[in-house]
Amino acid sequence: MKRIGRLSWLFLVAALAGGTSAVAGPFDERAVPQPPDLPLSGALSRAELDRLVAYGGVLFGARFTADDGVGRPMATQAIIPTKRRQPPEQTFFRTAGPEAGSCVACHGSPRAGGAGDFVTNVFVSEGFESAHFDNLDPQFSNERGTNHVFGSGLVELLAREMTAELQGQRRAALQQARAGGAPVTAALSAKGIGFGKIVAQPDGIVDLSGIDGVDTDLVIRPFSQKGVMTSLRQFTVNALNHHHGMQASERFGVRWTGEADFDEDGHPDEMTPVQLSALTAWQATLAPPTRLVPDDPAWRAAAARGGALFDSIGCNQCHVRALPLNSLRFADPGPFDTAGTLRDTEVADPAIYDLGLYDWAAALPRNADGSVMVPLFGDLKRHVIADHQVAQFGNELLPQRFVDRNVFQTTELWGLASTGGYGHRNDLTTIDAAIRAHGGDARPMRDGYVALDDDDRTAIVAFLKTLVIE
Repeated sequence: MKRIGRLSWLFLVAALAGGTSAVAGPFDERAVPQPPDLPLSGALSRAELDRLVAYGGVLFGARFTADDGVGRPMATQAIIPTKRRQPPEQTFFRTAGPEAGSCVACHGSPRAGGAGDFVTNVFVSEGFESAHFDNLDPQFSNERGTNHVFGSGLVELLAREMTAELQGQRRAALQQARAGGAPVTAALSAKGIGFGKIVAQPDGIVDLSGIDGVDTDLVIRPFSQKGVMTSLRQFTVNALNHHHGMQASERFGVRWTGEADFDEDGHPDEMTPVQLSALTAWQATLAPPTRLVPDDPAWRAAAARGGALFDSIGCNQCHVRALPLNSLRFADPGPFDTAGTLRDTEVADPAIYDLGLYDWAAALPRNADGSVMVPLFGDLKRHVIADHQVAQFGNELLPQRFVDRNVFQTTELWGLASTGGYGHRNDLTTIDAAIRAHGGDARPMRDGYVALDDDDRTAIVAFLKTLVIE
């Protein structure tokens, strides 16, 4: 195949998107092409969606430069726009960031949109008081590995439907309590996953102490290892600032900060809502991971036996094989984001990306009700994952978004075989080691695995090795 240079590739994508030239000339060092005329409202056709996704793919792979506005000399990595006390000596800084020139620099294995190795670990801090830390001491930040984003549009749609279900249960309990004049206890459950209970009082007060695995607003936040990011759009806004020093105007612009150039680097409005929509669409339409059918008959037999063992020792209680999804229509912006990320109430007509237009969506199984079964091997719920005896996954010292240090969202296992290392820091080199590191709520399943003989444990690994990214 003939090699296509960077500049030619940008022109190619601009032509595909129906736009004008992507850069000013052959010596222009900008990596971010100006957006072509893209549809951003209503239900997009497949051709319109392809144009938007193509532009998003260019942005995801772009190696941002100073001419684009990379760096944030007077802004911290905080998700709420926060000024630095003084500019840093260097643009890139491994711990406090920015630390990456492109999205694909970390999300690159086995291909764009994938995960990262230990070398791409990031350091997560709230960034308000610790904007200038210069070492790896965990009292300043939490070290995290990079997760893949394949199938993330399906994950966000699941989270939206689960949020609506949980909040509907809260409304129903309040209505019943008011009508009956007595407290009502309501179990919280969405798509078969239990999230504790609430007690609604006739006066409208709700006892939230029984909620389990989700924030008290009952919004499922399916992204990040702690489950604290509501949407792909919010995740992207945060990551652009934290990892690249590229500020999205919908959070760092005039409306919220009073400044067009919040980080004071001479580049106003570095990432526009159009560009955020393109990046969101590219991620949302990525095909989900799949199941490999091994050619080796011995592997096929071992995987079949390992799958049964996986269920029998209870791993599927959290790593649920599939969750039902009622609709494949992805609205952008979405319904549950908060201030600082564009919301559906702030636009006249959100764009609709129908994931059902893709062949990969047609291949997903459906249940008896016609719902798409999303094979994520997860539950979109937070769990305690460490205890005094098995503490490796409880290594972080800083809570994030008020989530306790030893609590993490269940990692979706789809794509597992294509994205090692393992664990929250990508520091475990084998699947076996990652299973043995489970404590807390997963301790009985971990102990059940350890109690198996070598052949049975190998069979479980053989099964997990079939969960791949094509």
